[in-house]
Amino acid sequence: MTAVLEACGVGKHFTKDTSRIVALDACDLQIEEGTFVALLGRSGCGKSTLLNLFAGLSRPSRGEVRYRGTALGGLCPGVGYLTQADTLMPWRKLLRNIELPLELRGVDGDRRRRQAEDLIEMVGLKGYESHYPRELSGGMRRRASLARMLISDPELLLLDEPFGALDAQLRSDMQVELLRLWQGSGRSVVFVTHDIEEALVLGDRVVVLGQRGQVRLDVPVPLRRPRDLDDVRVDATFVELHRRLAAALREGSHDVVTAT
Repeated sequence: MTAVLEACGVGKHFTKDTSRIVALDACDLQIEEGTFVALLGRSGCGKSTLLNLFAGLSRPSRGEVRYRGTALGGLCPGVGYLTQADTLMPWRKLLRNIELPLELRGVDGDRRRRQAEDLIEMVGLKGYESHYPRELSGGMRRRASLARMLISDPELLLLDEPFGALDAQLRSDMQVELLRLWQGSGRSVVFVTHDIEEALVLGDRVVVLGQRGQVRLDVPVPLRRPRDLDDVRVDATFVELHRRLAAALREGSHDVVTAT
């Protein structure tokens, strides 16, 4: 399969006072076209740092990030990025929040409004166009953020624990919504999580990162879609994959990390 995005020997360090903090060290990872990759790891393993590099928001200290074979020198084209934090603008109503990426590109007002209205309907928020973010529930704001990300028609979606702050039922609903929007779209997804069950329900493939972004395990998920967590929990393949992923997470947490 064609690699859309690649981390090739990527390292990233930060300087704090007189110490050099290594966030990533020699990380190698490929994201193939049209796949849903769940990136699993404990806090502090470099997952968010890697997503920032993939988005072109940060430059590697060494190695390369390549988009369709070309080294990134700035913002990655064709990428939509959904962060952990709610980034909807509180002073803009829902419709105008979702229009924003096209507005910044100078797209005609009528055209961007039509596209925003279509996406609002697609994510189940029709009727809330004139509401401010504070008037929406947490799940509705997440759907609005998805719509705003999709309005630019990105071919690659980067999602950094986007549902971590939601309760269990809302999280399950948003997982279903995300899969509905992704399946058949041809888009590639990199979904960061620390939850093994979420990774197995969503991913075509799960990659476990240890400290400094070292790949501890990279496995396909052969479970048929759609996947209902209550059903797949008793599937022998699910149980075995869960065991392997949990073991890889434990091993990764014992990696030695030093500051220089």
